[in-house]
Amino acid sequence: MTVDEFLRGVTARDWERLESGTLRLAMVGLGWWTREQAIPAVADSKFCETTVLVSSSHEKGDEVAEDVPHVEATLTYEEFQAGEATDAYDAVYICTPNALHLPHAEAAADHGKAILCEKPVEATRERAEELVAAAEDVPLMVAYRMQTDPGVRRMRELVADGAIGAPVAVHGHMGQQMLDVVSGDPDQWRLDPELAGYGATVMDLGIYPLNTARFVLDADPVSVTAQMHSENEAFRKVPDQHATFTIRFDDDTYAACTASQHAHQSGHLRVVGTEGELILEPTFLGESPQTLTLRTDGKEMVVDDGRRDVFGDEMTEEFDYFADRVIRGEPLSPDGEHALVDMRTLAAIYEAAETGEEASVE
Repeated sequence: MTVDEFLRGVTARDWERLESGTLRLAMVGLGWWTREQAIPAVADSKFCETTVLVSSSHEKGDEVAEDVPHVEATLTYEEFQAGEATDAYDAVYICTPNALHLPHAEAAADHGKAILCEKPVEATRERAEELVAAAEDVPLMVAYRMQTDPGVRRMRELVADGAIGAPVAVHGHMGQQMLDVVSGDPDQWRLDPELAGYGATVMDLGIYPLNTARFVLDADPVSVTAQMHSENEAFRKVPDQHATFTIRFDDDTYAACTASQHAHQSGHLRVVGTEGELILEPTFLGESPQTLTLRTDGKEMVVDDGRRDVFGDEMTEEFDYFADRVIRGEPLSPDGEHALVDMRTLAAIYEAAETGEEASVE
């Protein structure tokens, strides 16, 4: 790839093949992310619209529906699982606490609906395996929004093209003040192991540099090491208010990642090769402007992708990609099997932190 080709294609949808069509979505779970990010992203999309809202009560669904123009039905979780209004949607987006993904995915699969499930796919490796098995006969995609982000896709292309030589190391970080960004309530589900899974930080944030590094390198983890601790009262039930972990990939590249739910909001991904390096910053947390920097042979190329509402842009890309593939009947990526690799890696990271020893990903 030449520099000119790269610059022309920075924000290109290299995956788009659909010329027209609409995928009608049921939004399962109406928390802040669905209301403030997913529903607006669908409204801005080319190929999707929200037609069904699923929540704990009709009152909540009806309140959200007032601001969503194409909604045909609001359902409780029980009504959704019972199969009501299945003619009003084609696919589901699941955005509930991690440990509640499985029953909603099972219901969607029973109704023959395609599934876009938020990451991580479930709370534990075992429950994730159940979910993927349950969705065997329907399209399943896991919502790693960074994989459809144009900047990340350009990083992957440049690495594959040898722009930085052979990859040697990845550095990734994601941090935020969770109690400010998500909710001021320390009783929220992300701090409840029964709903969140193994922990609060690596499960929710560390998975971003983990999965994005996998995608950019086109490699999978072999083994991990980890350290983590919690110090504030709000994090007393989880082991990882702050965390650091390392990964050895099957291409012999190493990654060093940090994540924190009690830190300044920031994120970056750096890939160092034998002949140069790539840096995407800021990333993961919807900050803008987002720039991609290529440094090699004493030269530096910095590209601002021009986007300003990065969360919205990333989510819109993700939903339109999902629609493009589902409507055309094409395979989805990242699929359930891809997500299971992350779940095995997450389990190994928490094991390594607990034992103080290197853990294999298997």
